[in-house]
Amino acid sequence: MSGLTLKQFQEQVSDLLLRHRSLLDVLSKSQQSSASVNRSVIKSVTECGCISLQANKQPYQDELTLEEAKELIQTHINGNLCENCVDAITVQLGKHLFYLSSLCNLLDLDLDDVIAKESQKCSTLGLFNLS
Repeated sequence: MSGLTLKQFQEQVSDLLLRHRSLLDVLSKSQQSSASVNRSVIKSVTECGCISLQANKQPYQDELTLEEAKELIQTHINGNLCENCVDAITVQLGKHLFYLSSLCNLLDLDLDDVIAKESQKCSTLGLFNLS
């Protein structure tokens, strides 16, 4: 994080979180911020048009190697985010990270530990992590 660690960010959020110190407030704000991230991405398609989507069934076949499957599976995204959309999505992701850090603070969890445990799980389970 370019000089700022997750720990420092989490401490900064703790210092700033005054109005929404209730767990219920933070949970609802986290949901709201997640919806705002989704809305910003959707607006990139529906209002700006810098990216478009063409979703269809993924052409996965059991006999493909892992590398072949990675090359074949599509993101369904055409184009690239423009500068305005990058800025808008970045702002919304930042707010979402703020409330994620807030949730960690209220539950006495260390965001570094959360990420480290998820990274370890990803390393251990590999492709089966999300299946």
